[in-house]
Amino acid sequence: MTLPSPNPGPFVTCDTAIDAHAILREVFGFAGFRGRQEDVVSRVLAGKHTLALMPTGAGKSLCYQLPALARSGTAIVVSPLIALMHDQIRAAQALGIRAASMTSADSDRAETTKAFRAGKLDLLYVAPERATTPAFRSLLESCKLSLFAIDEAHCVSEWGHDFRPDYRALRPMLDCFADVPRLALTATADEVTRADILKQLGIPDEGLIRAGFDRPNIRYAISPRASAARQIGDFVQRNPGAGIVYATSRRATEDLAEKLKATGRPVGAYHAGLPAEERAATQAAFVASEDMVMVATIAFGMGIDKPDVRFVVHAGLPKSIEAYYQETGRAGRDGDPAIAQMFWSASDFARARQWLGEVEEARVAPERARLNALAALVESAGCRRAILLRHFGEDPPQTCGNCDNCCDPPQVIDATQTAQKLLSAVYRTGQSFGIGHVEKVLLGREDERVRQRGHDRLSVFGILADEESRLLRPVMRSLMAHEMLATTDHGGLALGPGAREVLKGERKVAITEPPARKRRRSSGSAAANPVGDPLFDALRARRTALAKEHSIPAYIIFHDSVLRAMAEQRPGTRAMLGEIQGVGAKKLESWGEPFLEVIREFEAA
Repeated sequence: MTLPSPNPGPFVTCDTAIDAHAILREVFGFAGFRGRQEDVVSRVLAGKHTLALMPTGAGKSLCYQLPALARSGTAIVVSPLIALMHDQIRAAQALGIRAASMTSADSDRAETTKAFRAGKLDLLYVAPERATTPAFRSLLESCKLSLFAIDEAHCVSEWGHDFRPDYRALRPMLDCFADVPRLALTATADEVTRADILKQLGIPDEGLIRAGFDRPNIRYAISPRASAARQIGDFVQRNPGAGIVYATSRRATEDLAEKLKATGRPVGAYHAGLPAEERAATQAAFVASEDMVMVATIAFGMGIDKPDVRFVVHAGLPKSIEAYYQETGRAGRDGDPAIAQMFWSASDFARARQWLGEVEEARVAPERARLNALAALVESAGCRRAILLRHFGEDPPQTCGNCDNCCDPPQVIDATQTAQKLLSAVYRTGQSFGIGHVEKVLLGREDERVRQRGHDRLSVFGILADEESRLLRPVMRSLMAHEMLATTDHGGLALGPGAREVLKGERKVAITEPPARKRRRSSGSAAANPVGDPLFDALRARRTALAKEHSIPAYIIFHDSVLRAMAEQRPGTRAMLGEIQGVGAKKLESWGEPFLEVIREFEAA
């Protein structure tokens, strides 16, 4: 990464009489801290080891950037992906922070090393692979360090959903600098993962600061999948702004990206099988765009630092609630409304449960518990947000007012009898046929295959009334999700571990009332993608032009929330503009005048 401008910014670093609020106002442009930011910053400034568990969008980067400016020396930031580092460096430099990275992709490592030794860097980003080498440790010993920041700290835990073995080797290096405060940061970690992070990074239990998991600006919606391309295409057309669509395989990624081009939106495809140059170019285009849709596998996402993603769509079931939370958390990091939409099917659970047979025995129980937690989330008629937050140990209200079930409450019906008929038909046909054949038997529809196997003479033949048939597939999805139905190696249906309780009447099966026809949830674009007045639109247009002129993403200049404040307050001078939240000294100097010009033109009209 090229080195920043030699201008060190408008602040002075020191270790005594630190005024964190002055730095917050002068550099970052904020009048006060958000959430638990001040608690985290205070611990780091006091030299204490800390684990900060904060939701995406809560301002984790500020928690190490501000102490790095306040304490003398350079902060070492351990980050998992080069692309993520470079995005974060670009954002830091826009604030006047002296930041650089030392990675295999950087051609100026010698110059960076020289600046590091001379104390001319506030932040130095490195990957865990480099951070744990003897050569890098030797370099650290020759420099003054302000703190260690371990970003995406859940990667250190083998119980986390993004386990990286190199993170686990950080502890010996950190212990060589025991007096340097270490700050681990993550947006998602359950109780087991949190305990493992504390242990692996040598952070005391009292060093854990939890900021809560709620992302109130994200609207959660989950629907059965019928035709992914059609459903996602409709969604994309209704919801403007940049978005990510997570597909379940490399082939599905490319196929879906091709089909979504029919929406007229710019669409990219990203997966690990594409050439590195193509991946980098597609990612750069997405980061710079304000309306591009990226169709990707889960290989994409952690490596971007793009706050203005307006939606995240899952074309299939994520690996766990932790993964779902992490992936949906890439939407709305700027605090503006965003949507997280998932489309799922029974086959997703069938594949996931087959995979359980391949994992080592010690992991089967926790992985099954995670899959069952997903089943509860997708099948629930209750508040999605409450389920998510309870999973992470919180005690949320029963309703949130910003998920599909709260905005459009579904009716719950008792489908136990239909479930018993389905399970009986699966059993009596030999536990080897798919839902299509079983459905024909239950509805009493003869064909050659049914007659050949004598299934037209079974007691279950024709026991399902036509008006009950609409419940069959929703019931099948529910039974699959909750291990009452399973699939064979050849795709047929078989009884699962929970089937006996249903058949004996010991367990009820409740499902949400299926819609008679295509039913759209109240997830319109008006709520998720608010538009401004003509002045806001003009400010946005000026931002787009400046971003193209300087080859940087628009959000690096100002977030939409800052532009909305400008449109509302209409500052007429640089001093007045500098009072707006998010306008720090460096950004005021770099970008203030072009936006003041737009405001003056409107005032004069």
